[in-house]
Amino acid sequence: MTTANSNSVCDGWQFWIDRGGTFTDVIGRAPSGELATAKLPSSSPAYEDAAVEGMRRLLNAPAGAPFPAARVAAIKMGTTVATNALLERKGARTLLIVTEGFADALVIGDQARPHLFALEINKPAPLYAGVVEAAERLGADGQVARPLDEAALARALEGAARDGFTSAAVAFLHSDLNPAHEIAAGRLARAAGLGFVALSHEVSPLPRFLPRAETTVADAYLTPVLRAHVERLVAALDGAPLWFMTSAGGLVRAEAFRGRDAVLSGPAGGVVGVARTAIEAGRPAALGFDMGGTSTDVCRYAGSLERREQAQVAGVKLRTPMLDVETVAAGGGSILGFDGLRARAGPGSAGADPGPAA
Repeated sequence: MTTANSNSVCDGWQFWIDRGGTFTDVIGRAPSGELATAKLPSSSPAYEDAAVEGMRRLLNAPAGAPFPAARVAAIKMGTTVATNALLERKGARTLLIVTEGFADALVIGDQARPHLFALEINKPAPLYAGVVEAAERLGADGQVARPLDEAALARALEGAARDGFTSAAVAFLHSDLNPAHEIAAGRLARAAGLGFVALSHEVSPLPRFLPRAETTVADAYLTPVLRAHVERLVAALDGAPLWFMTSAGGLVRAEAFRGRDAVLSGPAGGVVGVARTAIEAGRPAALGFDMGGTSTDVCRYAGSLERREQAQVAGVKLRTPMLDVETVAAGGGSILGFDGLRARAGPGSAGADPGPAA
């Protein structure tokens, strides 16, 4: 634990936290303006949550006492929980509810070939574990061409709930123009017992069915895992105000944090930090290099935060605003392997727990 002085004064403690797969870093600013830092392993039998433990240490909270929420003005956190769930494929058991005839649309994809001359294409398995086709259809103008058969869909969803599905992604053709069928399907899914339902017109309300459906599946797959983590954290913090960094570099309250926004939550904080450092140093441009225990993140700043609207992370395509970060699975703890004559770093990491450990 180290401390430093600052001339600024604030009401209550403020915390900035980066929770990685290997280590969690905590920076706290006391009401006097004094800065303090702590670094803890993200997973340890000595405590339940590294972020909470780091804050408790900086606050000198007695062991076993409730978290002193009244002394805290704000907690702002970047986390790799959603990223690791995606890398390890440990999300919720997700059901895709799609317009009849389009059950295989996401597997077929757009048929893009990232490696033009590759003779063998290894595509990652889809995030969803099952598909229900809904008898419905909207025209390209958003008008109903075929009404939704609610009775048939309700029976299918009840069967899916009995089969152990806990989350659902609803993606119908042209629902960005008319969400009525998706809203009805979401209501039926919740009534059938599916705990979380993502509707594509809410998750990615833009034209083009394929990216809208892919993003909705990712949101349905990741959000339940993320919510479970956030709810545990909120309970441990006893009401202290909590914000999370999104992939776009902004902050949202804990209750609004969703899987679609969280894939680059941790690295996005680094990009914002690089930009601020370059500005304060009077430099027109800067490259950011962040080697963690599991992965290495690289970014560029040249007067503005570079953004992208679509990305592919761990083989999953997402259409959601995010900062432009290049991530490779080669961190300080990455396990070096050999593939024939070539050395390969990662994605297995010797010290990441949770994380893509070998």
